[in-house]
Amino acid sequence: MSVRIGINPITWSNDDMPALGGDTPLEVCLAETKQAGYAGIEMGGKFPKTTAELRPVLARHGLDFISGWYSAKLLERDAKAEIASIAAHLDLMAGMGCKVMVFAEGSGATHGDRTQPAGKRRTIADGEWAEYGRRVTAVADHMAERGVRLAFHHHMGTAIQTADEIDRLMGATGGSVGLLLDTGHTTYAGGDPLALARKHARRIVHVHCKDVRRPVLDQALKKNQSFLDAVVDGVFTVPGDGSIDFKPVLSHLAGQGYQGWLVVEAEQDPAKAHPLTYATMGCRNLSKLARDAGFALVA
Repeated sequence: MSVRIGINPITWSNDDMPALGGDTPLEVCLAETKQAGYAGIEMGGKFPKTTAELRPVLARHGLDFISGWYSAKLLERDAKAEIASIAAHLDLMAGMGCKVMVFAEGSGATHGDRTQPAGKRRTIADGEWAEYGRRVTAVADHMAERGVRLAFHHHMGTAIQTADEIDRLMGATGGSVGLLLDTGHTTYAGGDPLALARKHARRIVHVHCKDVRRPVLDQALKKNQSFLDAVVDGVFTVPGDGSIDFKPVLSHLAGQGYQGWLVVEAEQDPAKAHPLTYATMGCRNLSKLARDAGFALVA
């Protein structure tokens, strides 16, 4: 099975907290992405929002466009309204040839709020799951008509955070709804990335690879910190620099036929974690981990 190694621009600039790298120019991010050895990059807030503008910017740096985050409100509005809201973003994803769209539930989310503990968020009541699943599936079906797979991103501070919530989401949605496996968010939420990969490998269509500094996570949980405070303290790092054992996770995905992107997404304070240094480390480590797991790397 073949994969490509990409990165998220959050290594350089954090859209949820502009104080982290907000003054870093997009051109620096893209040039260093290429210098670090990546084949492609996900979208950030500084990126052009149309195909005509974005394509030449990435072409100058020899980078492919992987995907871009979309924050849905399907706990607040129906699928028809969401499809209308997503139109411009879907046009960009489809126009750039993206195979997946990173899709998260934004209703009542707290991951961007430093005043709220990471675990305080909007949750889905038992009686809401069936309708929520229908809405997500309808949006995914619409996206599939444009050739873009919905990759649902479980994320700290959102309605889909825990392993149980991921299980319920997968059970409530149709096959058009893919899953984004994020090793760091799984671990932060108390789950096991390998267990998640084993349970839902057939639905996993995109992978975010972030490592966790366990002592920082333990302190964040003990102090009931906000998600962003934990990020500033260094809870996340690039693969191979923390406590997560990536080899069995990637080996299982390879054995189950996963193909697509493995994306380094390790938000840190760039004043503490030099972006090019960590981006280079992440590319080197993840490339080796992927090869050792049985993947063939495509440039």
